Amino acid sequence: MVGRFFRSVEDNTEVPHKGEVLQIENLKPEPVAKEPAAAKPPVNGGKNGKLPDFVAERVNLHRFLLDKINLGILDTFERDELHEEIRPMVRDYVRENNFPLNAKELETLISDITDEMLGLGPIEPLLADDSIADILIKGPDDVYIERHGKLEKTEVRFKDESHLLRIINKIVAAVGRRVDESSPLVDARLADGSRVNVAIRPVAVDGPQVSIRKFSKRPFSLDRLVENGAISQAMAALLIAAVRGSISLVISGGTGSGKTTLLNALSAYIPHEERLVTIEDAAELQLQQPHVVRLETRPPTLDGRNEVRQRELLKNALRMRPDRIIVGEVRGEEAFDMLQAVNTGHEGSMTTVHANSARDAISRLEQMVGMAGMPMSQMSVRQQIASAITLFVQVQRLHDGSRRVVSVSEVTGMESDVVQLQEIMRYKRMGVDKNNKILGEFQATGIRPRFLEGIREIGVEVDNKYFDPSAKT
Repeated sequence: MVGRFFRSVEDNTEVPHKGEVLQIENLKPEPVAKEPAAAKPPVNGGKNGKLPDFVAERVNLHRFLLDKINLGILDTFERDELHEEIRPMVRDYVRENNFPLNAKELETLISDITDEMLGLGPIEPLLADDSIADILIKGPDDVYIERHGKLEKTEVRFKDESHLLRIINKIVAAVGRRVDESSPLVDARLADGSRVNVAIRPVAVDGPQVSIRKFSKRPFSLDRLVENGAISQAMAALLIAAVRGSISLVISGGTGSGKTTLLNALSAYIPHEERLVTIEDAAELQLQQPHVVRLETRPPTLDGRNEVRQRELLKNALRMRPDRIIVGEVRGEEAFDMLQAVNTGHEGSMTTVHANSARDAISRLEQMVGMAGMPMSQMSVRQQIASAITLFVQVQRLHDGSRRVVSVSEVTGMESDVVQLQEIMRYKRMGVDKNNKILGEFQATGIRPRFLEGIREIGVEVDNKYFDPSAKT
């Protein structure tokens, strides 16, 4: 067993007696990234307890084991079998590196390392760290993370390109997808819902590229977003009223600006008696309602057949008796079907779109409707947009890494051939402080949205004070 699993094993170390603590001299943990200790969560020690915060040391231990392991048969091992095989090596490594662990903590560490080796290898500690938003793998030797809006390089690495490809194949196979030379690009998701994008050779010149947008274990609520300064209390109250009043809205913004996070937070206010259908490329929405139908696109097979696009899912969703349709992101011809759905009795539907402003979002929707190939004039397309969408919510990731809702605008109709917008609330930047953090405040423009009159009839109201430009919102 040992001969076929390890390339070399040297172990003459005794297991410490229960309660015995290994020596701690010269122990200087090197964190993966600089961060105040209070903000960095401890590394959980499996189900048996908690370990000290050794992210870098755990990565080094994983690297040490990779040099000893025959990776080709790793997946054939059961968890308990692997646990027994690596115990002496972990014990020896811990003693040599003076980790301050007693016997119980040592067993916990071995259990965690076993989970990492049978899971996603060296990035498992990064996946377990809730302060990390994105994991960006640039070949086997370079792994970056985004924490608090800033990119940082970590000490994590894979043994070689083959090891990284093995982890990639494990990810994509779990959702019934594949990645190889004939299909070098793939979108997938992890078991916890985290979104994964993979590019390998030949399109990725420098080796496999993996982007993981982590799935928050505790979804952001609007209260948390207000607390974090991402949105004002007035904006939150207005958007809650819009969702409860079945007002259709589009959340626009750039990559990583928090569009899906805000969409998730707003979806919590959809009445629970409604039937919802969600449509996504990779399912990541976390709706709390009891009656949710989740649909996901499917890539083509090797011979180019059996692809299921968002447009087909939208057409099918209309036959599923939804009260609202929520599209994770509109990026193509499905925009036409989305507008048609909202204009034919599915008010309150929501989606996101990549755009730098509300006006740009309207232009993008117009262009995407044109991709559907329908014989529609520019005027009729704009009329469809003005009729279907009531609110545009603009989110932005600022240069200091913070994310803000920077504008809430209402569509008021058409004037000549132009879709008319009026800004209700905005975030005004005032400068930066000594730490280069952006200073600013949320402001009301003084305009009351027209849709408030309609939703008042169903008992949904918004306090007038939120629209006072002289009040702090």
